[in-house]
This record gives sequence, structure tokens and C-alpha cells, in this order.
Amino acid sequence: MRITRKVVSPDGTAKTEDKVLSINIKPGWKSGTKITFPKEGDQMPGRVPADIAFVIKDKPHPKFKREGSDIRYVHNLSLKQALCGAAIDVPTLDGTTQRLQIDTVIKPNSTRRLAGQGLPNPKMGNKRGDLLVEFHVKFPDSLSPECKQLIQNALP
Repeated sequence: MRITRKVVSPDGTAKTEDKVLSINIKPGWKSGTKITFPKEGDQMPGRVPADIAFVIKDKPHPKFKREGSDIRYVHNLSLKQALCGAAIDVPTLDGTTQRLQIDTVIKPNSTRRLAGQGLPNPKMGNKRGDLLVEFHVKFPDSLSPECKQLIQNALP
């Protein structure tokens, strides 16, 4: 990160100076984490130089929502898939996919947990959070009378 700061020359005059500060952001750091560079700020005659502080902010991800060390992914299922089952490919943080076999009835907004597929937890060594797969079920806008009759006969 490049900063511009005021410094005092040995002869007592003030000038501006550009400086590059390196920030090593560790995987799993959460929003609000503060990184401080002591005495790297502006200098004034007779005073201790100020500290520079940076605060980490999460950048929104197109597929995942962060929940601590866990991440949430929303997957849309058809009503047929929710009732009859399916095999779905769930994206992971490393860019690969993990196959999830659904063999039971999925209720709208229910969640499945893929352990260890979330973000690293810096406070717990190598332990990772989980990938939470939330299911949204798409219902048809309308049904034909024949389809309604079939469903009524099939369901309890």
C-alpha cells in the first residue's frame, strides 16, 4: 500500500514522502481486522510520529456469502429434484466442484453442510469452516388439470 506522509527533515523543514507499506493479509481474516503500522504516519516537530491503521473489509463474492469461517451457497432446485432427488455439483472456494447426492426430500430453504470446505479459521490453525448449501425450490407457475390429478394421486 502506497502512502504519502509528512516528515521533518534534519534542518527542521517539513516535506512529503512516499512510502510503500506491505500488508500480508492472511486467509480467513474477517472484516474489521485492524492492521497497525506503528510510527509510520505524519511526523511533527517534537512529537512521536503517528500510527497508520488499515481495517480489512470483505469484498462480496458472486457465489458465496461469508458467515464467520463458514460460507453459504444458494442452489436452486426444481420441484422435481426436491421431491425425487438429484446429483448436483456444488462450487467450492478452490474453483473445483463437489458432487452432492440428494436422496431425500428437500424442503425449501433447508441446508446441507459440507464440513471443512469453508474459510480457514486463523485462530484454530489448519481448521476450516464449512460450506453451507442452502436449497431454494422453484415451484411451477401453473399446472395442467392432468398434472394436478397425477400429483393428487401420488401424494399422501
